[in-house]
Formats: sequence, structure tokens, C-alpha cells
Amino acid sequence: MSPTQSTIQLTIIVVSYNTSAMTVACLDSIAAQTRLVSYEVIIVDNASIDDSVAALQHHPLGQHLIALSENVGFARANNLAAVSAQGEMILLLNPDTVVLDGAIDRLVEFALAYPQAQIWGGRTLFADGSLNLSSCWAKMSPWNLLCRATGLTGLFPRSLIFNGESYGDWQRDRIADVDIVSGCFLLLRRSLWLELGGFDPAFFVYGEEADLCLRAQGLGARPMITPEASIIHHGGASEATRIGKMTKLLAAKALLIRRHWQPNVQSLGLVLLAAWPLSRWVALAVIGRLTVDAHKLAAATTWREIWLQRQDWLFAYGKGSAVPAATEVLPSSIAR
Repeated sequence: MSPTQSTIQLTIIVVSYNTSAMTVACLDSIAAQTRLVSYEVIIVDNASIDDSVAALQHHPLGQHLIALSENVGFARANNLAAVSAQGEMILLLNPDTVVLDGAIDRLVEFALAYPQAQIWGGRTLFADGSLNLSSCWAKMSPWNLLCRATGLTGLFPRSLIFNGESYGDWQRDRIADVDIVSGCFLLLRRSLWLELGGFDPAFFVYGEEADLCLRAQGLGARPMITPEASIIHHGGASEATRIGKMTKLLAAKALLIRRHWQPNVQSLGLVLLAAWPLSRWVALAVIGRLTVDAHKLAAATTWREIWLQRQDWLFAYGKGSAVPAATEVLPSSIAR
């Protein structure tokens, strides 16, 4: 649909980083599958070193492309795009996704039917059609971290008790309230985005949607997901190594603990968070040696490196001090 400024219902924000082919496929799927909602697409490229900018500039949905000269992170890039958003609603959509069966139309329809939620999400699948549980999460708790640190989550991944952060093996097959809607496919009204001030720019990547949803709940939001809006989410496409991904994820979790846990349990939470890679390293090393399993020994080495870097990721964001807002970062070029 070709919206005018006065008819835009939805602004779709896509932040790209070295995912040229996937981002183009994502845009193609938006164009093919979104027929009922009037929308605009704003793309932010986070200083990719592949051919993303060239490919996106020439895409039919690439009229609003912001090409940054430095990688400012996922949170700040979304904030920058949202400044010029014209839609009544904002949809955050990862570049490594594919929209299926009118999923965006269906998600907007769901939002209109359940306005009390204020934040809405759908169902995510892997490329082979199997369920990707990352569409939503429960908030972290001391119990959840203890289960991870002791290995109970790995031993009983289908258990709601021992894997509560992932909601056990719930198949995301019914409409439900959730704590956190994944930022890979997250819809909210622009008015709420503005009231929240967007993403907290202290989060570089990972954790920003958890922080957003938890702050929104303080304003009365009750996030919900629907199985009727499904997308493919490949996941992790912009992260080159397991160590890189996990250290960034753990840094985000450490900041979430500082921002959202009561002061009297924050220290316990950070200890349990640090124990997670330590226990993985020790367990995999022991099993690998006993079974002479090279893959487990390699995995143990990875977790050892993650644990050894704990001072970096535990205090990556200090005590959660703010960094400059995304609007202060000027793009090197803007294709309109």
C-alpha cells in the first residue's frame, strides 16, 4: 500500500547490520504480505561493512534509509528511526525475519481487538517451520537464574518450573499475557513509545525490549501475543561468534538486574548470572573428558572464555549510567 502522511497507520522500523540478503528478503516479505494496513518503512543501517546500504537504497521500500557512519547499537538505532515516524503505531521488525501469511495485518488487527495490552507480539518460527520460542519471555528472577546456574534449565527445558524464563515448552499457540515481547516483532502505539522515551540507549543490543516492556507495565501495559501473526526469525544473524553474542547478552542481563531488581537482591542476581557460564564450562569439560567428545570440549572452551571475560560483561554498562541519546548521532547519508 502506498500511504500518504495523513493515512499512515503503521511505521515499520528495521535496523540492519551486515545482513544484506536477509534484510532484502525481509522487505520483500513486508511488501508481499502487508495489504490491509497503510504503512511506511524506515531502515537504519548500523555501519554495515557488507553491501547492505547499496542493496537497500535500490529496494522499493528503501526510500527512508538512514545509513550511519558508526554502529550505535540496536536501541539507539531504533530511537533514531522513531524520531521521524509518522504512523499511529510502531512495529519493530528484525532484518533476519520473513513475514508470513499477512502477519503484520493480523498483528495490527489483534492490537485493535486487545487495546488494553498496549504492547503486542506474534509467533516466531525457524526457517524449517519449527517453533522459535524467542517471540516472548518471562522476566528474570533469582529462581530462574539459579536454575540456569545449576543446570536445571538444561536438564528440564520443557518444565515451566525449571525453565520459567522461556515459559517451559509452551508452544505460543494461544493468545496470552506475557512479561516481555521480543523486539524482533514488537508492536506498540507511537504515543506509548514517546511516553516511555523509546528504548533506553544504555542497552547496546539485547535486553532493550525487556526494559521497555517492564517500564511499560509500570504505566499499566499488559503485553500480549497471538499465534495468528507468525514470522520466520532466523536469529543471531548479525553476530559472528558465540562468545560475542553471549557476552553482549550477559551484559544486558546484568544491566536489567541493576535497573529492575530490588537493591537487596541485585548482588545475588549478579553472582548467579556469573555462575551460569562457570557451571556450563565445568560441566561440559567434565563430560567431554569422560566421553572423549571433542564438540563438548570445544563448547567448554567457549564457555570458559565467556566466564573469564565476566568483569567486562558484568560491568559493561557500569551502574547503568546513561549514554548520549540516539538523536545525537548524525547519519553519514540519508537516502530518501
